[in-house]
Amino acid sequence: MKTKTMLSGYIQTLLLLLAFAVSQHLGQAAERTNTNRGTTQMRIKIGSSNFVATLDDNPTTAAFKAMLPLTVEMQELNGNEKLYRLPNKLPTKSSNPGKIENGDLMLYGANTVVLFYKSFPTSYSYTRLGRINDPAGLASAVGSGNVTVTFELAGKP
Repeated sequence: MKTKTMLSGYIQTLLLLLAFAVSQHLGQAAERTNTNRGTTQMRIKIGSSNFVATLDDNPTTAAFKAMLPLTVEMQELNGNEKLYRLPNKLPTKSSNPGKIENGDLMLYGANTVVLFYKSFPTSYSYTRLGRINDPAGLASAVGSGNVTVTFELAGKP
């Protein structure tokens, strides 16, 4: 009987250790998923206005950064976003964010860069490129029509 009780105690201890190890692994995986925000800064010039964005650390953003500096004519869409269709496709890992925030910079499909200047709920999927750090004044800067926008890595002339 004593051996059976000891064995039961060992099994319980083993199960507790296993549960702890699994929870640690899941916590680290969640942390990696939620902290994909990189430290690379990008300047976004719109007319006389300048904004700084922090780019995410993912393959899509790496491919986008390789194209910089880039000056494009972004088209107005839906009164809440500006878009530009890139000549080449970028790698994607799209998901539905549920809500778009003013200042979000996303990729729709594999080649459409979208700069959002209003917040709203969405049912569409995007691959996140980054986000403008302080989007105050963004809606005024982009205006209501098409607009010329320059994207360049911070620190470059």
